[in-house]
Amino acid sequence: MMEKLQRFGGAMFTPVLLFAFNGIVLSLAIAMQNELVVGGIAASGSLWTESWSIVESGGWTIFNNMELLFVIGLPIGLAKKANARAALESFVVYMTWNNFIAKMLELWGSAFGVDYSLEVGGVSGLKNIGGVKTLDTNLIGAILIAAIVVWIHNRFFEKKLPEWLGIFQGSSMVVMIGFIAMLPMALLTSWGWPAVQSVIAQLQGFLASSGSLGVGIYVFLERALIPTGLHHFIYQPFIYGPAVVEGGIEPYWLENLNYFASTPGKLRDLFPAGGFALHNVSKMFAPIGIGAALIATATKEKRKQTIALVIPTALTAILAGITEPFEFTFLFLAPQLFAVHAVLAGFLGATLYMLGVAGDIGSGLLTVITKFVVPMWANHLDAVLIVFGVGFAFSLIYFLVFRFAILKWDIKTPGREDEEEVKMFRKADYKARKANGVEGALATASVADDPYTERASIFLEGLGGPDNILLINNCATRLRVSVKDASLVKNDAFFKQGGAHGVVRKDKAFQVIVGLDVPQVREKFEDIVNQTNDVISDTVMPETK
Repeated sequence: MMEKLQRFGGAMFTPVLLFAFNGIVLSLAIAMQNELVVGGIAASGSLWTESWSIVESGGWTIFNNMELLFVIGLPIGLAKKANARAALESFVVYMTWNNFIAKMLELWGSAFGVDYSLEVGGVSGLKNIGGVKTLDTNLIGAILIAAIVVWIHNRFFEKKLPEWLGIFQGSSMVVMIGFIAMLPMALLTSWGWPAVQSVIAQLQGFLASSGSLGVGIYVFLERALIPTGLHHFIYQPFIYGPAVVEGGIEPYWLENLNYFASTPGKLRDLFPAGGFALHNVSKMFAPIGIGAALIATATKEKRKQTIALVIPTALTAILAGITEPFEFTFLFLAPQLFAVHAVLAGFLGATLYMLGVAGDIGSGLLTVITKFVVPMWANHLDAVLIVFGVGFAFSLIYFLVFRFAILKWDIKTPGREDEEEVKMFRKADYKARKANGVEGALATASVADDPYTERASIFLEGLGGPDNILLINNCATRLRVSVKDASLVKNDAFFKQGGAHGVVRKDKAFQVIVGLDVPQVREKFEDIVNQTNDVISDTVMPETK
């Protein structure tokens, strides 16, 4: 069950990766239309403002179609075969469901307690999804229908029919079954979802008023669950779902950015629900303190190597907000330090909220500048200074706590190992391994002279070779693999020398912490495996007919 949840959480991150760029574009475009930020050039009706409004309209594409993004994105990560076709099937079935709901509400809306004549948005509980006026089931509905379609697809896509019925097999069969299943699903949704919306509205009020304690617990849980991969289930309902505000914190923040930027007062008072976006702040400031502690406690002879290992991963976390590679650098050697990190992150979020800071500050310095610093500079300079002042203070706390713990208990963090070298495989190392005759696919596969293939080959060898691979998947930073025989998988040191940041082990399920280039490494990994084995992969290329 845990493995399935982890796969599901990783699949949910596939569409989320597309939000970062559009978030930056939107926040920049909105700021450029604010006279408080750029002055009189942003006057209404000017060419400057009109030009930026065009850019803004394109930036809203992702956020205005989040449901469709998840409906299409989830099957890509979850379907066991022909995932591209599964994505198409998911879209068709999802829109069929929404059309059923729309007609039922048009005919029987009053019986369900829904006034279908109202405009979408607000208290109506209605939304336009793909051009259909339907119930606003937000990401919950999208994820549920996508999961149902993936189950149908995995079970029936390869079902063989008699030759004369061949036109109805494959994707046609999946859509037909989905069509029939969506009729009762639409009726059930029309009847039950208005009550769910009422509960969500009450939950929004409760969480939004939970204060610093609620924010601290939320941030702690989001960080603490990273090793399991289940942290996606914590933050996504808040940032992209209806947990505390309709539509999610990030779209709501961007939609009202000019209002927040131009209205005096504490941001916490203007947008109390925005406290649940403060989990991102630790991504900028924790790596500074932790990285400094890892370098300061490394042995003299290994310090340069430790710097080469720590600084690139720390900069990735600070600039882009992708912290998993950095956190996994010390997680498996010192899990107690990771627990300390989660606690400190919770205190950091709670402290900022107590001091009046709230809002979608951003994930990493690049988005923080565009989504928070630039638009808030004119009217909320105090909030900007508080974020960086408190953040750097916590960087110092991180450094002191980590340095003390590492030295006090002689924790073998990178640079303090007794036996292992702090190094990565280099191209020369890999070529030498090939020259010495690596067995199986590693010797016979057509291997390009590129770092992705080198690392993929090393990871494949570490996982027991192509014959040992059952399932292949990935999330933002991890290569997720299920194997036949876990005893054939090598120790963590082997993977780290191949460039990994660590390995998560759960029975026959393994997660190799690769980094932001995991999609490229995964592609090379699959190429080598598929040259020698007919394995079941989560993303087998669809056959062409």
